[in-house]
Amino acid sequence: MRARGHRLVRTAYLLTGDRQVAQDLVQNVLASFVVSWRRLRDVEDLDAYVYKALVHARSRWWSRRWHGEIPSEQVPEVVGLDETGPVDCRQDLLAVLGTLPTRQRQVLVLRYFEDLTEAQTARIMGCSVGTVKSQAFKGLDKLRAALGPGPGDLTAADHAHGRS
Repeated sequence: MRARGHRLVRTAYLLTGDRQVAQDLVQNVLASFVVSWRRLRDVEDLDAYVYKALVHARSRWWSRRWHGEIPSEQVPEVVGLDETGPVDCRQDLLAVLGTLPTRQRQVLVLRYFEDLTEAQTARIMGCSVGTVKSQAFKGLDKLRAALGPGPGDLTAADHAHGRS
């Protein structure tokens, strides 16, 4: 926990979108590891095993959760110098990430936030590398559609005019 705790909570937060739930998930996963430690000592890739446990714990949490109204606050528009751009972009990204289907969100978190390979992600999620690729493509496509083009993104018009 000392070596990886912050990273595990961050991953759980990205999977759930809720800091308290993320902390609870990590605590529950690590508590189950204490009970099963003798069996887990022989696990080849313990990090992958922990990520897999987080993904499964998040899925179990989601299936038990009430999916009714979610309160939110509307922040009034402020006129003046905007120094919050990077924070706003991060919040926008996290908000859109929260709207993605579970599998797409899991793939994006494991692939791009945790920097795991396609093979590692597939092994953790219990699916094929092709599924990881297709879910990443669909998830990134939805992120781009919701957030707009990034600074380095080319449009179809750029491609048509030979800009690269």
